[in-house]
Amino acid sequence: MSSLPLPLALTARLLPVAVLASAGWALTSGPFAPAPTAQHKPTQKTQSQSPTAPSTSAAPKTYATAPAPCGAVPEKTVTSLVPGTKTAGKEIASTDKSARRTCSWNALKGYDYRWLDISYEISDTDKAAQKTFEQRTTEKSGGGAVPGLGDEGYSVVNLTTEDKQQTREGVVMARVSNALVTVTYNGSDFETRKAPGTDEINKGAIKAAKAAVAALEDGQKA
Repeated sequence: MSSLPLPLALTARLLPVAVLASAGWALTSGPFAPAPTAQHKPTQKTQSQSPTAPSTSAAPKTYATAPAPCGAVPEKTVTSLVPGTKTAGKEIASTDKSARRTCSWNALKGYDYRWLDISYEISDTDKAAQKTFEQRTTEKSGGGAVPGLGDEGYSVVNLTTEDKQQTREGVVMARVSNALVTVTYNGSDFETRKAPGTDEINKGAIKAAKAAVAALEDGQKA
């Protein structure tokens, strides 16, 4: 399947928040038979000598569908990362829920704003998922590997400033067989106009990603 875009752009996320702020994923069969035993006949292949055509059936996918993302992260983790949010989250509309599902949580508590996205994306093969993972990590360069997160994990944190308002965003991506897990976590302080620290955002995004990967793997075992 083709690669799908990453979660919603940061500027789109912050649009409703700006209003609030202003208010305070061998051929082993058919071996050659011996030559005919009849006298004075040249060696020739018989019908039984035709090799069996290789199977065209595709290998089964480890993950056939995307799990429900809004239940992927424990409520305590959600409330610690996004204070004041509704723990149920809001699932984003998808054209194909079997291939991709995303849940979002966001809240403005006082002047402190946080946004969290959890996204699952299912590829047809492990190789396809790996290719997408490599493309995404190349696009978001400047980060580093996250050991022990799925088959391969990656984390990057960036700081942006718009109209003197800072926002720090962390993105964590993990590949688990043919599934991709993407976590986006960002925050801003609309009183100081500063952003949370890199360590806070990075650790929060990784924590959510570990929970999302665990939910994916547990669902596959069920």
